[in-house]
Amino acid sequence: MAEIRNEIRFILNGADVALTEVAPDATLLDWLRLNRSLRGTKEGCAEGDCGACTVLVGKLSAEGLVYESVNACIRFMGSLDGTHVVTVEHLRGHGEKLHPVQQAMVDFHGSQCGFCTPGFIMSLYGLWMKTPDPSNAAIEKALQGNLCRCTGYEAIMRAAHAISSYGKAAKDPLALERKDITARLEALRDGARVEVGSGKRRLIVPADVDDFAAVLETEPGATIVAGSTDVGLWVTKQMRDISPAIFIGGLEGLRTMSEKDGVITIGAGVTYSEAFETLTKRIPALGPLVDRIGGEQVRNMGTIGGNIANGSPIGDTPPPLIALGAQLTLRKGKARRTIPLETFFIAYGKQDRQPGEFVEAVHVPVPAQGTKFAVYKVTKRRDEDITATLGAFYLTLATDGTVADIRIAYGGMAATPKRATAVEKALIGKAWNEATVEAAMAEYAEDFTPLTDMRATAEYRALAARNLLLRFYIETTGTKAPFQISRNEAA
Repeated sequence: MAEIRNEIRFILNGADVALTEVAPDATLLDWLRLNRSLRGTKEGCAEGDCGACTVLVGKLSAEGLVYESVNACIRFMGSLDGTHVVTVEHLRGHGEKLHPVQQAMVDFHGSQCGFCTPGFIMSLYGLWMKTPDPSNAAIEKALQGNLCRCTGYEAIMRAAHAISSYGKAAKDPLALERKDITARLEALRDGARVEVGSGKRRLIVPADVDDFAAVLETEPGATIVAGSTDVGLWVTKQMRDISPAIFIGGLEGLRTMSEKDGVITIGAGVTYSEAFETLTKRIPALGPLVDRIGGEQVRNMGTIGGNIANGSPIGDTPPPLIALGAQLTLRKGKARRTIPLETFFIAYGKQDRQPGEFVEAVHVPVPAQGTKFAVYKVTKRRDEDITATLGAFYLTLATDGTVADIRIAYGGMAATPKRATAVEKALIGKAWNEATVEAAMAEYAEDFTPLTDMRATAEYRALAARNLLLRFYIETTGTKAPFQISRNEAA
């Protein structure tokens, strides 16, 4: 059993912090504002959408000390052990001058009411430290999770381009202090399990993955918190009790990625941002999808393993991973079992996971040479929006042009992420042409009975799902749209 420590330790701006009294559901935003009077960090939406609460969190990784923008409103205090939290109050220029990011925002009129401004500044600060001369695309990506209701974004974009004319990122205090902060964070690594609180009302940060497995066996009803991009909303919007809570986002054993024999193994704690480069290189169709999952802050916190374990029917990663034939490793204590990902989802809110068992890794086959793979996400707005329906297609054609195999999976069309098995059956063995695709579309009614909700009507989902197959056909053959589906045909 690991040694137990009864306090959370981290660095806030320049000061060491040790807390012995922290609630499992205490958020960083509330603690900053109420306990430390650092009110530059604002509450706008309390669900990780608007970015007014953006701060930077530095963590040690294989690449050294890495700072990422995160949403303080859904970031729990229990996840901060061994990190460096940087708020807008820590920014400073030389002497009495404003920080370069702040001065650029002033000079280029990037603020009006000012409520959202600290969040924009922190997102731009994080970008500037990594990329002092960013492209428009890089700026837009960094600001996907920041909403402004009055200024408009052109002035902010101009400010972002001008930051380096006010100072050099390499001479920024955070850069100059990097060696010292790294040493201080390394000193906080004592290999102990953290337990704060008593009885049910407590939080636990396991020492490592083995310790996590042991803790979960004794606390099978505990809430597992990885990135908290879903669990955070359970607290801020649904007022749910998550006690006791086990925080696993910092466990290095769950934050690994590797590839062997054409299969990428992704640890359950790997964030979207951490997985992006590998997935984009090895499975290019997943890159644009990851870029549309929340904003930059959400992608820096949210994990692929958490997206799977949560079991949401509108989770973005399960459909493409199911289409690719991914496998899932589950662990309970020292025992492990590996199952096809698609069998993990049993019914709405129910997954094939025993008490005390957790998702340890997902194994994703890289598409074979000559196959065709695509993912399409349908939302009301392009960026930072929740899926209405999402379709993933993996096609293997025989030498004679017939469909040797096809796997089609959807999100938002059923109570779980689900294969379109009837549609697949109608396509396999047939010529990959207009007539085959048109005939197969009739089978969607056999596979899915979508619901109407705030994101889309059942009729719209049915129409969109069919048209995604049509789009896939068009893109894989290079032809023009051969036919159209009317709204009545989709109903």
